[in-house]
Amino acid sequence: MCGIYGGWWKEEPSQIEFRLAKAQKALAHRGSDDHGLTYHRERSGLLAMGHNRLSIIDLSAAGHQPMDSTDKRYSVVFNGEIYNYRELRRELEGQGETFHSDTDTEVLLSSWRAWGKACLPKLRGMFAFALHDRQEKALICVRDPFGIKPLFYRTGNDSFLWSSEIKAIRELHPGSFQLNFQQAYDYLTCGTYDTFDQTFFDGIHHLPPGHILLFDLAHGRIKSREQWWFPSIEEDTSISFNQAAEKLRVMFLNNVRLHLRSDVPLGAALSGGLDSSAVVCAMRSLEPDMPIHTFTFVAADSPVNEESWADIVNHHVKAISHKIIVSSEEFSKDLDDMILAQGEPFGSTSIYAQFRVFQMARENNIIVTLDGQGADEMLAGYKRFFSQRLRSLMDTKGLRKSFSFAHMWSKWPGRSLEEALKIFSRILFPTSLLDLFARMKGHAPTPDWLNASVFRDHGIIEEKAELISDEQIGRHVVAALRNSQMKNGLPCLLRHADRNSMRWTIESRVPFLTSDLSEFLLSLPEEFLISGNGETKHVFRAAMRDIVPDTVLERRDKIGFATPEKKWLQMSSREILPWLDSAKAIPFLKHEVAYTEMRKIIDCNRHFTNHAWRLLNFCRWYELMNNANIIH
Repeated sequence: MCGIYGGWWKEEPSQIEFRLAKAQKALAHRGSDDHGLTYHRERSGLLAMGHNRLSIIDLSAAGHQPMDSTDKRYSVVFNGEIYNYRELRRELEGQGETFHSDTDTEVLLSSWRAWGKACLPKLRGMFAFALHDRQEKALICVRDPFGIKPLFYRTGNDSFLWSSEIKAIRELHPGSFQLNFQQAYDYLTCGTYDTFDQTFFDGIHHLPPGHILLFDLAHGRIKSREQWWFPSIEEDTSISFNQAAEKLRVMFLNNVRLHLRSDVPLGAALSGGLDSSAVVCAMRSLEPDMPIHTFTFVAADSPVNEESWADIVNHHVKAISHKIIVSSEEFSKDLDDMILAQGEPFGSTSIYAQFRVFQMARENNIIVTLDGQGADEMLAGYKRFFSQRLRSLMDTKGLRKSFSFAHMWSKWPGRSLEEALKIFSRILFPTSLLDLFARMKGHAPTPDWLNASVFRDHGIIEEKAELISDEQIGRHVVAALRNSQMKNGLPCLLRHADRNSMRWTIESRVPFLTSDLSEFLLSLPEEFLISGNGETKHVFRAAMRDIVPDTVLERRDKIGFATPEKKWLQMSSREILPWLDSAKAIPFLKHEVAYTEMRKIIDCNRHFTNHAWRLLNFCRWYELMNNANIIH
């Protein structure tokens, strides 16, 4: 795992060496084992490419970057891991390619040299890279199918900058940035972020998942930006449930096997839920004698505590267990560190659990961790996919069958028939009518502490964007899954994990997230994912029999790395409430209203909602950025 950065300037800016050195330092936490920087001066301008290395595969100096291809046509800075690099290397050797290291970076270069961008679907891994093609005078920026690894960029007058994190772009482009009002509005009202290519900084974009960008160095412009991976959701009607379960079992175990390739110590994040438990149990199934370190966040004295479930898995695999128990004092003390590490506002305090898990992994000299992230978006694990399954059933089976399914679904823990009926109403009635009912009941489209007129003056689109636009009759669940994987849901979770892990110089691997596994699951009949009685991840539970303990497979509730957010905020109110003072400097926030609302929530005189954390987080983030003269 690494950090990459660089830029192209039509004319060499002043203090360029100083700027690049500061960018390198800004990414030091992403890899301190080695760093490299090269300059390419051409008639069209100056290209600089920089790299910070965290050595995971082939720890020798042979992995130094920027790395050139054997014919010197290409030069690359690469962040990530290509897990099937050995298999690709054998294929390339069969075509006459020679290698001088055991690195996946060299395999990536040779793959591009042999197949061009057609190599991308062959790669199983997480990656973001910038590749200089000297012959075509082009810079090619690529991001993996799910956006596991980040890549930000900024275009300006006669310049193009890119990096693994926004903070390095800030060093390459000195001065402050304007706030992106649209992103601020979407976050504060709907909780959406990292959904498209926007960031909270106006003018800084992230390359979307599964995209490739071509920058023309000869003419100093973006020539193209296109999507190189977009899976089909066409149903495979020829496969039986048992066949699907067996194939999924083989594919998942192979994914975990590839993700265990490492030349440094590795462990696993274990929440106690099905997904992380499956990863840990698969590790033991594949490596009977390997010491397995697990790291579990324990929400002590809280209904979101999953310690007992993690204990079952640890006992089953004979793991070396590490547990993190956090107090509200630690939470408030660490918040600024986590906010700065994230670089942009985030949705809830649940990622603090992850933050501390990575910290403990590092303290125990574990450099690589495996994680169950992405399984919910691959296997329809979230409760929200119920509504999509209802829509599919209404398309194909009619209202009676749909209601019967809803009745069965409602019997599971954390669900109710009343909730099922509410979801039914959202499907049966137009959105405009439901919005009218909400207004009549006093539910405003924006919180009272937001001044909507300021957003309108800035031309902000106030309607929530429709994110699912590619549905097919009877395939609403898989359409929503594809959307969640690539746009609305998973990208922000992967951003959290990348920043949290890199804060502690940890490589976090997610073996559920490979393009071939996604394509397979998106082709399955929807009842394989959500059973007729409402069981989620139906086919995966069958696939994991005899690998994961039955008690875990048959578990009916779902928690994850959750935190007692309301309790923490209340206990930390003395430290956190002053954050709202920065609202006075933010034109679209009403400070007095915001303070009053938050006081009522903390005093338990108002219902706690996610709006509370988003308001606090945004105000603190804005203050930290403003004090550092980064944003205004």
